[in-house]
Amino acid sequence: MSRARSIMIQGTMSNAGKSLIAAGLCRIFRQDGLKAAPFKAQNMALNSYVTADGLEMGRAQAVQAFFAGVEPDVRMNPILLKPTGDTGSQVIVMGRVRGDYPARAYFAEKKKLLPVVEEAYRSLAEEYDVIVIEGAGSPVEINLKQDDIVNMGMARLAGAPVLLVGDIDRGGVFAQMAGTAALLEPWEKKYLKGLIVNKFRGDRSLLDPGLVMLEEKCCVPVAGAVPWMDVEIDAEDSLSGSFSSSAAGSLIDLAVIRLPRISNFTDFAPLDRIEGVGVRYVTSPRELGRPDLIFLPGTKNTMADLKWLRGSGLERAILALARTGTPVMGICGGYQMLGTRLIDPAAREEKSMEGLGLLPLETVFTDRKTRLKVSGHMADIAGDFAALSGARIEGYEIHMGQTHPAGSGEGEEATAPLTTLAAEGEAAAGMEGAAAAAEDAWTRTEGAAAGTVLGTYVHGIFDTKEAAEGLVRALAARRGLEGMAFTARDSAEFAREQADLVADTLRSALDMEMIRRILREGVQE
Repeated sequence: MSRARSIMIQGTMSNAGKSLIAAGLCRIFRQDGLKAAPFKAQNMALNSYVTADGLEMGRAQAVQAFFAGVEPDVRMNPILLKPTGDTGSQVIVMGRVRGDYPARAYFAEKKKLLPVVEEAYRSLAEEYDVIVIEGAGSPVEINLKQDDIVNMGMARLAGAPVLLVGDIDRGGVFAQMAGTAALLEPWEKKYLKGLIVNKFRGDRSLLDPGLVMLEEKCCVPVAGAVPWMDVEIDAEDSLSGSFSSSAAGSLIDLAVIRLPRISNFTDFAPLDRIEGVGVRYVTSPRELGRPDLIFLPGTKNTMADLKWLRGSGLERAILALARTGTPVMGICGGYQMLGTRLIDPAAREEKSMEGLGLLPLETVFTDRKTRLKVSGHMADIAGDFAALSGARIEGYEIHMGQTHPAGSGEGEEATAPLTTLAAEGEAAAGMEGAAAAAEDAWTRTEGAAAGTVLGTYVHGIFDTKEAAEGLVRALAARRGLEGMAFTARDSAEFAREQADLVADTLRSALDMEMIRRILREGVQE
């Protein structure tokens, strides 16, 4: 018999705010002296996270673990789906790649994964006081309810009472909630214990009559109305508002190419928080303009997105700017694009494709997936980016393919390395298919720097204050702005402040006594 009590946050739709509400409750329970853990049976997202032991999980659950003050653990997200196109995903089970599945094939396979989900949940429940479970999408997507393992099916497995979250900012929140409640099956209605109206703006007194009617229609109490929160929390997918940022009026203009399959775009958030620096996402040559630096971000499908880059005209625009000295930096898939050639012997996307040719490197794709939590420092970098030299960095690698000097897999690099990295213990073995690391720890150089072109596999490379400020100082010097102060925030410190802000907001907006009672009483079948 597990000792943890559980509570589940479901939504009327995707992006209703389930992840943030769940994260805030994790923080509150921690502040109240309880050992809390997040859980989401199945997550679909391109923004992922690498754990300390070199396994992959959804970033939302990693953020929720941070809110709870515990180390992210793949048991908190046993199944992760990373879309590879409109009708298929890479399926990751307990942190390791199971394979690429078309949607129909995955739904046929999903029932077999129920024991994995159950074991992950049960083992967490033996170690924690409270499990905060997050659902996915809507619990009443009636075409997808068979063999459900992430909404009411998960609530039943865990015996978890459910709080339903609706997004009032999009409009129609009363119809969302009443319609969801009406479409629940009789046994499911026993699990629905409270309603939360999320993202409210305006005079709360004008909302109150509607909340009374909502309780009458749904026969479920309202646990609160949460105001719109102006917080910066790592987002799990491209539904995030991150892409709406603008560099208007900024001294330093950073342009991120918004690739169709962009992943781990949280890499750029620390730079966007620096006063005087603007980060904007562009999809056309007209939007690109003449930025101070162009970022090519991570992507789930490097070759497909490189083909899109060509078709959109952005490749031609980027190369023209690079020839005139505009710096270009690629991260992960973007780093692979900067080379001369990409080679996939298995021809999963294309057999071979020319890269942008800005770095003398080749990437060869294999079935092996690298997943590493790393730390280290920037190498000694010559030229315009010398201000980055020696800056401390922390981050992670998560990629298919290995990158080498063009024309060979061995030998001296034709470019200077960008970073010097270390990994220890199990993380040093964090490659798909590797039985064990050759040694318990290693140090190596990584990435490439050649004039004003930089590339790296390290996600989160600007999370430290030193690295973020070093990059901006270098760009400012190029603009003749050496005297300007550009101050970055350490990402971990900033995240702690944001976590406490979310918890404070939820404490004032939610009936926490009701929620504690719901948690204590559970569900009586």
